[in-house]
Amino acid sequence: MRFLVRDRLLGFGDDYWIEDDRGNKVFLVDGKAMRLRDTFELKDVQGRVLIDIHQKMLALRDTMVIEREGEPLATIRRKRLSLLRNHYRVALADGSTELDVSGRILDREFAVEYDGELLAVISRRWLRVRETYGVDVVRDDADPALLIAVAVCVIHLAEKERGED
Repeated sequence: MRFLVRDRLLGFGDDYWIEDDRGNKVFLVDGKAMRLRDTFELKDVQGRVLIDIHQKMLALRDTMVIEREGEPLATIRRKRLSLLRNHYRVALADGSTELDVSGRILDREFAVEYDGELLAVISRRWLRVRETYGVDVVRDDADPALLIAVAVCVIHLAEKERGED
């Protein structure tokens, strides 16, 4: 399942649609401006909030938190002992599951894996539309909303670290 995400049109405080590969609107990203921390909601086409994402305020390293229905779902931060700057860890709330995100984050060319198995590929390669990247969810049983939220968070953290935000 492939999704198209507009790049750099989005910022926290902006709203934008994520479309499937046929051009159908699938998710609305509702950015929340005028907040102390970076915050947005991922909604379905009926306007129901699927995922809430916000920056963790009191953390030693930049951290994003993903919640579903008010309950923590995942925490994202750059991997501490990695030689690569473009390596992030997604700790799921169950405490035992970690997703690994690595690749060229700022170039929008990276992958999300679980235990060495590919879950999603984020890329600009197959797209002709400028300022857009794709999120290709490889596994049928994967949660597309979660993987899109992970991709957006990782890009946000990498840009913030680089000083672009």
